[in-house]
Amino acid sequence: MSQPTEPKLPESDIPESVARRRMIQSFGWFALAAAVPVGVYEWITHSPKLLGVKKPLRRVLDVNEEVARTYFSNTHMVPTFSVQDAAQKARVNGYDGIKTPIPEDWKLQIDRPGAEPLMLTIDDVKALPKYDMVYEFKCIEGWSQVQHWSGARLSDFLEKYKLGTKSGNAPNPDATDDLFKHVGMETPDKGYYVGIDIESAMHPQTLLAYELNGEPITAPHGAPLRLIIPVKYGVKNLKRIGRIFFSDTRPRDFWTERGYDYYVGL
Repeated sequence: MSQPTEPKLPESDIPESVARRRMIQSFGWFALAAAVPVGVYEWITHSPKLLGVKKPLRRVLDVNEEVARTYFSNTHMVPTFSVQDAAQKARVNGYDGIKTPIPEDWKLQIDRPGAEPLMLTIDDVKALPKYDMVYEFKCIEGWSQVQHWSGARLSDFLEKYKLGTKSGNAPNPDATDDLFKHVGMETPDKGYYVGIDIESAMHPQTLLAYELNGEPITAPHGAPLRLIIPVKYGVKNLKRIGRIFFSDTRPRDFWTERGYDYYVGL
């Protein structure tokens, strides 16, 4: 035998005790819903920091990186423009690591596992084939500008000097087990440093640049040699490169230590 059910009365005929009970239930659900974001906020606030940002937020950045890696390809080219489209006066994106004068004895130090460091001059870089890159330089602060850079492809540089591999052979993109996972770079004064995934470093549009608008790079733009990596935001485009090294663990990264994304891919 079925149990009697409470009759569905019009809203105006609902007994006061039932209406009060429903009101209390509604407030209970509202309080619970309000408590969830507050609880999440408190959890994040009291979490330890990881590389300049609260640990849960760093985990979110790591997930963003994994998503970005799924669509990265060395066959995907950043859009380019004609030289006439380039800004006559390129905007400077920061002075960290280049506030001191350019060392008169500047050389590019390349650390190689199990071997003496290579010490190269700007002429060694200029001996490689020269490429022009006119593209939209994008700063993580929100501005962008079409700029004209020239230099040697980093991939050509790695091949010439047989760098970036554990075997000491020239890098082969298909032999991923032989490649180090990361490239580290830093300024001569060690005041600015970046870590870059090897895939982005070997992208055909990544340059060791020594010219801007057809002229030698000036000090504010990173003379005598800087990184131009169009698949990354400006924070990864290290100026005044003093040292390059390779690692399977992530190298230190200036802005990651201050709470930014490590990958910062476009």
